Amino acid sequence: MRRLLLALPLLCLSDISSATTELDGVWLRDDGNARVRIAPCGDNICATNLWIGDTSGGEAVGDRLVLTLVREPDGTFSGNAYDPKRNWNYAMTITASAGALTTRGCIIGRLICRDVTWKASK
Repeated sequence: MRRLLLALPLLCLSDISSATTELDGVWLRDDGNARVRIAPCGDNICATNLWIGDTSGGEAVGDRLVLTLVREPDGTFSGNAYDPKRNWNYAMTITASAGALTTRGCIIGRLICRDVTWKASK
């Protein structure tokens, strides 16, 4: 479960254009163990694992989450995430800044949460 919270976000946003501007790109997880691409896919924005260093937690290239997010007045994106591989749902918040993202995934009514920092990657 910990690996899943750390792995990646796949995004479906009500305001895709503003999210694409801030979230679109390739992101490297702070521990260097995952690289994801966030980009439009159909009516959604998707983040897909491009590379996973330690696959012992079940993560694989191509895994993704589907998020339904809205932009909050403070500029963060918040909503729900769905992992189709595991059929799990999470609460998700993403904070974007120049060249960086912080994702916060929570389960069990937001009782267990994990923050992950991502930096822009090429």
